[in-house]
Amino acid sequence: MKAAVFAYHNMGIAGLEALAKHGFDIAAVFTHEDDPDENCWFGSVKGWAEKKDITVYTIEEINEPQWIKKITSLKPDIIFSFYYRKMICREILDIPALGAFNLHGSLLPAYRGRCPVNWVLINGEKRTGVTLHYMIDKPDAGDIVGQKEVEISFTDTARTLYDKLCLSAKELLDELLPLINKGQIHRQKQDLKAGSYYGGRRPEDGRIEWNKSAQDIYNLIRGVTEPYPGAFTFLENGEKLIIWWAEPVKANIVKVPGEVEISTENIRVYTGKDAIKLIGIEVQERRMKGSQISEYFQKGKVTKLK
Repeated sequence: MKAAVFAYHNMGIAGLEALAKHGFDIAAVFTHEDDPDENCWFGSVKGWAEKKDITVYTIEEINEPQWIKKITSLKPDIIFSFYYRKMICREILDIPALGAFNLHGSLLPAYRGRCPVNWVLINGEKRTGVTLHYMIDKPDAGDIVGQKEVEISFTDTARTLYDKLCLSAKELLDELLPLINKGQIHRQKQDLKAGSYYGGRRPEDGRIEWNKSAQDIYNLIRGVTEPYPGAFTFLENGEKLIIWWAEPVKANIVKVPGEVEISTENIRVYTGKDAIKLIGIEVQERRMKGSQISEYFQKGKVTKLK
């Protein structure tokens, strides 16, 4: 079965490897050039395709007429999208006889849209997963072909959860691709009203609001810590402080949110409910952990974060 594949990131590589494993003829791969301003911690789809001697194109405006014509000329039986970052137009989706399919990093219809891995952590979810679904001209809204659930642990970050989802995607594709290859494709309509939709996140969205609970702040920290830009706050002198890691702790007293409690062993920051213990921070490109944090706060006489 001939496939045209749109792919990016580690999930893109996982999808391509699954297609190759199950005997799909990958006619061409369409991917993105890496953004020089982005922390590209993930694998290269372009590099994977080149090593396999598969034709690969890096195009940002895939819906232009010349690319619609190119994909049509490939005569694919099926299209797959694995973490491709652009919406694909109806003219392209209609090309393959068997349809076009997208792999999404949530249990649809929940968390349609952008950055589902970050959002499920920020919102304190206990489970998520991966979904293969038909592509239509609305994001992540087509009929579901199959899903695989993933448990979210208390210490998961966006990176560790993403790695879990990649493994689950391989398992899901191992189950579904042999059936798809035979033309046996299950489909279940989504109830979009029972789901949710989230947009993309920007680095500035990582600012901590200390009036929120310690649990909510912890969820933000783990949802945007490395390889993402990190959750941040400001010192009294206006300097930016990035919190790379922390943990919520019970507080028996109530203090003003953002107020700092300094001891020789650790730094606690009070929140709207309970407190946050700082474990890894960065100020002016200087990384600090453990006693280094206490020494910094004592020396600077830091009493409040804002």
